[in-house]
Amino acid sequence: MKKIILLNLIFSSFILQSQTTCDNGMAASFPCNGYDLLSHIPLSTFNAAEGSDSWGWTDHTNNKEYALMALNTGVAFIDISDPINPIYLGQLPSAAGQSTWRDVKVYKNHAYVVSDFVNIGNHGMQVFDLTRLRNVTNPPETFTVDARYTGFGNAHNIVINEQSGYAYAVGTSTFEGGPHFIDIRDPKNPVAAGGFISSGSVAYSHDAQVITYNGPDTEHVGKEILIGSNIIEIVIADITDKANPQVLSTISYSDVGYTHQGWFTEDQRYFLLGDEADEATVGFNTRTIIFDFEDLDNPVFHMNYSGPTTATDHNGYVKGDKFYLSSYRAGLRVMDISDIANKNITEIGYFDSFPSSDSATQNGAWSVYPYFESGNIVISDIESGFFLVRPTNTLSVDDFETKSNFAMYPNPASSAITIDGINTFDLKKIEIFNVVGKKMKEITKFDNSNSITINLEYDPGIYLLRINDVTKKLIIN
Repeated sequence: MKKIILLNLIFSSFILQSQTTCDNGMAASFPCNGYDLLSHIPLSTFNAAEGSDSWGWTDHTNNKEYALMALNTGVAFIDISDPINPIYLGQLPSAAGQSTWRDVKVYKNHAYVVSDFVNIGNHGMQVFDLTRLRNVTNPPETFTVDARYTGFGNAHNIVINEQSGYAYAVGTSTFEGGPHFIDIRDPKNPVAAGGFISSGSVAYSHDAQVITYNGPDTEHVGKEILIGSNIIEIVIADITDKANPQVLSTISYSDVGYTHQGWFTEDQRYFLLGDEADEATVGFNTRTIIFDFEDLDNPVFHMNYSGPTTATDHNGYVKGDKFYLSSYRAGLRVMDISDIANKNITEIGYFDSFPSSDSATQNGAWSVYPYFESGNIVISDIESGFFLVRPTNTLSVDDFETKSNFAMYPNPASSAITIDGINTFDLKKIEIFNVVGKKMKEITKFDNSNSITINLEYDPGIYLLRINDVTKKLIIN
């Protein structure tokens, strides 16, 4: 049973929570399984009332990582290079008023932002040069745009194919709501490039994925393929020729509520789709519908995956053999899809940013971003704000008892730890690292005693203690 916590702990706190291990199913006030909380920034810090989409950017000049979180007021930029102590750098305000729906994607060090709301018809697409974040000296700043595209007003989402250099605004008032093409190969000079009105049942695309295809259907390798989530069906189209896009096929499924968003497996064989209304209208547990796209001209239904809660699913993304799903009131859910071909999908972890309920309504985790090389994962929560989480024991922590003859105590510790049994161990080096791999201490000189005590002058949190090549998680409280 989920713990019910006081609402002011979730919604009103001005305190930034940081680094709490997932212990006995909880990380601070949040239910979890296999995912530790690195940091949490409430909406009040951003002077916002609602959160929505999220994405990420890595500055490859220094490998610093940044989170981008969409808000009702604009987009917040957060330096997460120290994930335990994130820095809110500032916000790019909305171009045309506040909105519940705001989405952001990244291409060539630039953020592209759209919004969807009846009263902000002139928002268009904002362009922001993310390299400006390198030089923020007095955060938080209020940023201005570097460019703005006004070929449409509202857009429900923005999709980018980073290989081709084209953006696709979906759910605009143009092209009957179908994808609106924009050439962004010159990032600060977006140029209209046409659009797509589907010949399927519905032209309006609520969301889409666009890829340069390299999957099993050899007929279409090298083509730019769009997979549109079009309210009641999926539309597969070849949009290589922007002046003459062609529908390849459409496919629907049973118990359609609202065809919302989906993502390819990395081999581009299977497509995992979320329906945003089926849990509430039909009444089953969280459902992900999986299609076999081996033949893009003849897609077929493959299987349904049913999750352990009744929550509504929202945005889902694939990285490697894992599927990362923002499941609204059930938070981040992580599934192992390595055996998807044999119709075996298993939930292997979660972090629940909305502890009070798992019901099928639209609160909680709007989106997740799992693509940072560090392995850190962003959760953007509608009511609770920004979360950064990380899989527990991702740094290959070994079992002392099976690989060595020494013991470490106490753990958790506050001021010092003692290591026993070292005179029977070929001891060369003791090292302590923080959770992001920064070395905090190194000891290479030892006396002949059977134990050593190490003072711990560090902030509370999760650390790693390594003796030679054996590593153990150390918790400082």
